[in-house]
Amino acid sequence: MKKILLLSVVLIVSQSIFAQRNGYVDYEYVLSKIPSYQVVKAKLDGISKKMHKEVDAKFKEFDLKNKEYQDEKVLLSEEMKKKKIEELRRLENEARNLARKYFAKGGDLDKKRRELEKPIHEEILRAISEVGQEGNYADIENSSYADIYLYVNPKYDVSDDVLKKISF
Repeated sequence: MKKILLLSVVLIVSQSIFAQRNGYVDYEYVLSKIPSYQVVKAKLDGISKKMHKEVDAKFKEFDLKNKEYQDEKVLLSEEMKKKKIEELRRLENEARNLARKYFAKGGDLDKKRRELEKPIHEEILRAISEVGQEGNYADIENSSYADIYLYVNPKYDVSDDVLKKISF
């Protein structure tokens, strides 16, 4: 009986010594509290607005030329109609290509976002790693995607601990 009791105590003690916890971090919350991220966001918004204006100007040019063509096409020869249609296609393609270049996945805006946000994300991940190691966490999940978690105990939220370790 003593051996069973001793074995039970040893198992319980060893489990508590080696027990690891699971934590979570609200990544969006952490980002929202970092001043340099707000600066990056504002810069990206400015870049995006400038790109939108440029794309809108291209589409407006196309629309204007298209309206002109529609108004005068009855007066044009077949050859002139073909030239105008070719020009319209070129303008529309330029506008679409510019929009794609700027806003498609992997486009200019996406590249700029990754470039500007990279140091911030690296710092957050470094801080998460430190919190995980210091707190003996088995893993730390991202709770920013609420549809994944049906319930999360707030005592395992390490978001504020992560913020304390960030040097921005």
